[in-house]
Amino acid sequence: MRILVVGGSGLIGAHVVQVLRERGHGVTSLARTAAPGVDHAVDLGAATPDELRALLDGHDGVVHAGRSEEERSRPRPIHPALRGEMVEPIVRLFTAARAAGLTRGVVMGSYYTHFHRLHPEWRLPERHVYIRCRVEQAAEARAAAGPALPVAVVELPFVFGRAGDRLPNWAPPLARWARGRAPMLAPPGGTAAVSVRSVAETTADALERGSGEDLPVADENLAWRDMLARIAAAAGHPRPVRRLPGGLLRAATRLGGALQSLTGKESGINASYAAGLLLAELFVDPPSGRELDTAIRETFMERNVTPDL
Repeated sequence: MRILVVGGSGLIGAHVVQVLRERGHGVTSLARTAAPGVDHAVDLGAATPDELRALLDGHDGVVHAGRSEEERSRPRPIHPALRGEMVEPIVRLFTAARAAGLTRGVVMGSYYTHFHRLHPEWRLPERHVYIRCRVEQAAEARAAAGPALPVAVVELPFVFGRAGDRLPNWAPPLARWARGRAPMLAPPGGTAAVSVRSVAETTADALERGSGEDLPVADENLAWRDMLARIAAAAGHPRPVRRLPGGLLRAATRLGGALQSLTGKESGINASYAAGLLLAELFVDPPSGRELDTAIRETFMERNVTPDL
């Protein structure tokens, strides 16, 4: 197969390119800025349908491995801005892919959509604009692609690993915390976690099968306390992680949400409801059981790094 990888210079995209080439597939890499190994420097958000169609011609499949900035605080309402970044470019991409006759596609999504399916009573899209946009992204990409172009959605939890100097965007702040003097505190609850290599292999598998499934992925399910302790050890500063009471976390996030509201701003994950996510066990079953320590060490080893933007 020949596959176009959008975001091919980023953390996940670079690993997808590598795994596909290891399996003998042809790969074209697209990114917003020119870099070694990037075949086309194109801003997907500004590309016209004709430009996208020309890029897609001659390919069998396409992977969208871009990322969003759900954590950034912006003036209300943020839904139009997030849709413009997360949904509309992918709809144009898969509309062009359908016109070009592609037969398979993959989008990097979020495990929050998995938990929305499992727990609609949590009202995640209603409470968090980022999750609403992830739900819209998956549905509208598939509608644009049509039945002849199945689109798999890899639903990502915390992803550990690196690609050159590219890291998960949340890793540098955690590394500074782990190496600093402030106490490390963790609430109850926890999260699924996966290595970037596992994500790339899941993506390649989905392309080879022509899968249109929702694919929640995890190598391990980690309590926050365990995850932070392993991060501190990988960062070269092993130390105890103390318990943060859930009530204190709820009060702090409600205060953060109130302060945002007073300034007329909001973020993709609503601070007023963020404690509900942090205190839940956001575990994906069954995890693969693949070893995760190497990816954690790679993420937090001390060297100059660039967050994946």
